[in-house]
Amino acid sequence: LFFLIPPSWDLTTHGYLFLYFQVLKAFDYSFPWKGQQQMYKLDIGWPKIPEYFTGQTFCVAVDSLHGLVFVGQRGENVPKVLVFSEEGYFLYSWNNTVEMPHGIFVLNTATDSSVWITDVGTGKYGHTVKQYSPSGKLMQILGTPGNAGSSLIPLQFDQPAEIFVEESGDVYVVDGDGGMNNRLLKLSNDYKEIWLTGTNGTGIGQFKIPHSVTLDPYGRVWVADRDNKRIQVFDKVTGEWLGSWSSCFSEDGPYSVRFTANYKYLIVAQMNINRLAILAAPPVGSIGDCIMVNTVQLADETKPHLVDVDMKSGAVYVAEIGAQQVQKYIPL
Repeated sequence: LFFLIPPSWDLTTHGYLFLYFQVLKAFDYSFPWKGQQQMYKLDIGWPKIPEYFTGQTFCVAVDSLHGLVFVGQRGENVPKVLVFSEEGYFLYSWNNTVEMPHGIFVLNTATDSSVWITDVGTGKYGHTVKQYSPSGKLMQILGTPGNAGSSLIPLQFDQPAEIFVEESGDVYVVDGDGGMNNRLLKLSNDYKEIWLTGTNGTGIGQFKIPHSVTLDPYGRVWVADRDNKRIQVFDKVTGEWLGSWSSCFSEDGPYSVRFTANYKYLIVAQMNINRLAILAAPPVGSIGDCIMVNTVQLADETKPHLVDVDMKSGAVYVAEIGAQQVQKYIPL
């Protein structure tokens, strides 16, 4: 490092230290404080051509079975859905019937794959959850397009934030992203209500912007209760409240919840502090309180919004609305 500094520079010891850390940061090193070991490393080669991101990237979903990565972005005259290979090559895009994507999810079954998108737009396509083929063909619309509401018959949403679909076809929706609803719905494979929980508030089972939802193998539904700065957990069969985590989120609420491929950890995006928190996932039994085992600090103003995990490779994809890009982190 010292050989790179011109002799004319009059640097103090603090100046040398500052330069040292800046160079290490530029080369993507991390500093494991408190005995932490780095768990992920940025894949600087993904995607191959970042210029394909032309709008604000709000969400990302991985088709682990076919090696595809779907990105939802917003903006005027930009393709709303971009599709990349897991190696980072741009493949194709589509734009029809998507207004303002918020969340995206890929369902793989034994025979097929489909892409589910929550649309928070206020135009004729908005307030809906839509199912597409991987090529962008519209297959199913949940909700009443263009009409916000709370009805279950007919089904209505108001800015639905995210969706998780089981292979059985059962659907979990967190509704909504700042609208009139603060609820978690479970729908059957014919899109009828199985159970519903949540109203606006701070109490047990209440929400202030339920923003992300995922399931674990033990029959539990995990919800990022964003503005209450906590994660709440429910029984997937009954909707019963099982517990909540709040002590890890004093600095910023959870925006996104996804399990790692081995279900040992929960990856949580914290948008306002530009951080991914890696929490220990409890096995069957008590939820207990959260244990933060590691963090990935992102650059300032990247604003990680939603994430997804490749359940084959373990790679974590982060949709960053501040940086207007998706980044890929690979496990070490």
